[in-house]
Amino acid sequence: MKLHPLLATAALATLPSAVLAQPPDAERAKARLDSSPRHGEFVDIRLPASPTPLKAWVVYPERKERAAVVIVIHEIYGLSDWVRAVADQLAQEGFLAVAPDLLSGKGPGGGGTESFASRDQVVQHIRELQPDQVQAMLDAVREYAVALPAASGKSATIGFCWGGSTSFAYAAAQPNLQAAVVYYGTAPEPDRLAAIKAPVAGFYGGDDARVTATVEPTAAEMKQLGKTYQYEIYPGAGHGFLRDQSGRDGANLKAAQQAWPRTLAFLREHTRG
Repeated sequence: MKLHPLLATAALATLPSAVLAQPPDAERAKARLDSSPRHGEFVDIRLPASPTPLKAWVVYPERKERAAVVIVIHEIYGLSDWVRAVADQLAQEGFLAVAPDLLSGKGPGGGGTESFASRDQVVQHIRELQPDQVQAMLDAVREYAVALPAASGKSATIGFCWGGSTSFAYAAAQPNLQAAVVYYGTAPEPDRLAAIKAPVAGFYGGDDARVTATVEPTAAEMKQLGKTYQYEIYPGAGHGFLRDQSGRDGANLKAAQQAWPRTLAFLREHTRG
């Protein structure tokens, strides 16, 4: 495991001795959702200048105190059971998790991810989304979520693959974000990094050169700008290791087991209070 020096912070260096629970892989996501004791529901979020609301899956933690919001940004495969299960896991850890369907209203009959006939169609339509559209949707999600009575007012993002890149880009677009987590996603263009105020943490597979080759140049630019960018690269792990934990002869599972508790520590450090 390759550690960036900035990972030697108190929150990331001091981990619980017990093995922490983590999101299921894709094959077990539906079973996790079916057995969850937490309250999860689909909601409609109004979008400015749009007659079609954005559909989102909201999961509430079981706790007395108000909770920080974590917006879960889906992969290029849209809002899947796996993404909803990640949201459920975050709620188990005490966060108010909101997973929006960024294809809301863009499918047949005005539907979202679930309305497309194939994954290929979902991928095609995700690629057609424009950055300003995505930012407007995420702004609406964040505004809705932080105003919930159970929310503390603090907010963060976490994203995977396409959603990881989107999480990084949203940190550059939303100055009121407290933290951003990037799983195997690339950074925005260097000229946009200067706008980032939130700390960013990234988690990458060592055998994912398309993405991982961009990490150290990004780290150098962020350091020069005085920004916080912490990252880990896991040897032998591939792209999508948190979703595909059975892959790559155990390397993906090992990466998931190491990345998830560090993700939680990072989110807690920057959204507490």
